[in-house]
Amino acid sequence: MKKVFIDGSSGTTGLKIRERLADRKDIELITLPEERRHDLEARREAAAESDLTFLCLPDAAAAEIAEIIPKDTVVIDTSTAHRVQQGWTYGLPELPGQRERIGHAKRIANPGCHATGFIVLTAPLIAAGILKKDARLSCTSLTGYSGGGKKMIAQYEAEDRSKGAAGTDLLSAPRLYGISQHHKHLPEMVRETGLLHEPAFLPVVADFYSGMESLIPVFAEDLRGSVEEIREVYRSVYQGPVIRYRETADESGFYSAAAFEGRDDMEVTVSGNEERVLLVARFDNLGKGASGAAIQNMNLVFGFDETSGLRL
Repeated sequence: MKKVFIDGSSGTTGLKIRERLADRKDIELITLPEERRHDLEARREAAAESDLTFLCLPDAAAAEIAEIIPKDTVVIDTSTAHRVQQGWTYGLPELPGQRERIGHAKRIANPGCHATGFIVLTAPLIAAGILKKDARLSCTSLTGYSGGGKKMIAQYEAEDRSKGAAGTDLLSAPRLYGISQHHKHLPEMVRETGLLHEPAFLPVVADFYSGMESLIPVFAEDLRGSVEEIREVYRSVYQGPVIRYRETADESGFYSAAAFEGRDDMEVTVSGNEERVLLVARFDNLGKGASGAAIQNMNLVFGFDETSGLRL
């Protein structure tokens, strides 16, 4: 039986990881008493005792403890702190050769939720030579409010939600953020795809708990192939068990961002026409975008079935 410690188990991602591990017979969870939960030395000792430790912490706290965890303990960091750091393996198994790298890694950086959708859609097309590396892309990514963690969840679920100047419930409509174009996911989005330019990234949070929909429009001049060739790449690369290509996800002309709420898998589709192609990835920001991805990576490290404990 493998020993696992979740540092930050009271946060949204940590709680969801703990839920997914609750009924596992092959995992023993190491826990700390409430009074020692913030004690750095107690957390280091728990991590040292474990075979694998999840870091579900703010960036600075994750970077601090990662420095003192023994090198033979596997660490999966769900924060942004190590995603483009040397010595850390990027935890997206669906990238070429990445399952094997993750399986042998001691330091794994869980991908960002928005970044996961963007990379899944673009990386195989760039690798196949269909999408140009110098393409100047845009990406709109819709997320449920749970992606903002406990503070945003409380804000959206408060009985007396904050109002705008005219008394309007501003949270009832989708809200664009990251408007400075310096979103923390951009470095990994570029590095893991091989793109030469950062995309214009438009994250949007809306009034639903969880779910994510990443949309990338591509014009024909940025492609070296047809829509059918794009579909063929996706058919070949995304056959499961977690990411699957689907010929159409049409819901009477709509694509809901909440379609995969509570699940750990992802659906990839292609729409549009030969002039303007729309690439779409739908998943859960807490599933394949966070906790589900962390469990998938843990399974690979321990040599378990990749989908053990996942909600597919």
